[in-house]
Amino acid sequence: MAGLAQKVALVTGSTSGIGRGIVEHFAARGARVVVHGRRAQQAEEIADRLRAGGHDAAAVAADLAKVDDCRRAVRFTIERFGRIDVLVNNAALTTRGYLEDVAVEVWDTIMHVNLRAPFICLQEAVRSMKTNGGGSIVNIGSVNAYIGEPKLGPYSVSKGGLMTLTRNAAATLNRYRIRVNQINVGWTLTEGEERVKRDEEHDPDWLEKAIKTRPFGRLLTPNDIAVAVDYFASDASECVTGAVMDLEQYPVGAPPNW
Repeated sequence: MAGLAQKVALVTGSTSGIGRGIVEHFAARGARVVVHGRRAQQAEEIADRLRAGGHDAAAVAADLAKVDDCRRAVRFTIERFGRIDVLVNNAALTTRGYLEDVAVEVWDTIMHVNLRAPFICLQEAVRSMKTNGGGSIVNIGSVNAYIGEPKLGPYSVSKGGLMTLTRNAAATLNRYRIRVNQINVGWTLTEGEERVKRDEEHDPDWLEKAIKTRPFGRLLTPNDIAVAVDYFASDASECVTGAVMDLEQYPVGAPPNW
């Protein structure tokens, strides 16, 4: 059964956190990867380290709030490697905001990056995938998609929309052997999460408190997510499309003290 060896993969938002974990895992599994970030230097540094380890990697800088940049990131991948086999729509903004008073400008920016960008990148990738016998698109969602924390209103709505995009695209694109699946990620330990909890919420003990709420004694890690993405991206799931995996330590909606 084929894995990821020699597959060409673009992972958006892969200069840190979950995206970086995915792109590093993919490279280790033999994929040819494109590291994406808003800042060229950060993306190049990670691609350089992957190349130093013997992996085939390139970097592209793009602001996914801009339509042309979304298309350019995918086109760069195709031009660099000749095709695209895997698109991982990971980049997302987690800007806090309550629905009753969040600025419209904040709402628009979140929707542009979290929902419109995956749609545009999908459009661009599908053009290549159709001519190459298929491909896999993996959207990184969130367990917040179902209702979400009150302070994450716009973010939660964007991830709910992403689920509908995933399932609609899966139903449309299966005729071309293009699969579209989503992973709704639970509480994950990343540098971004640490920054929010320590700097914005001013809670130096947040991690210790968080771990006490987790049944398996830790938060999820980017590697946990990467292993799941590997399944959907590789031929191991060659007949699976339209699936939404809730990757969390308890069933979504379960009473907290069960």
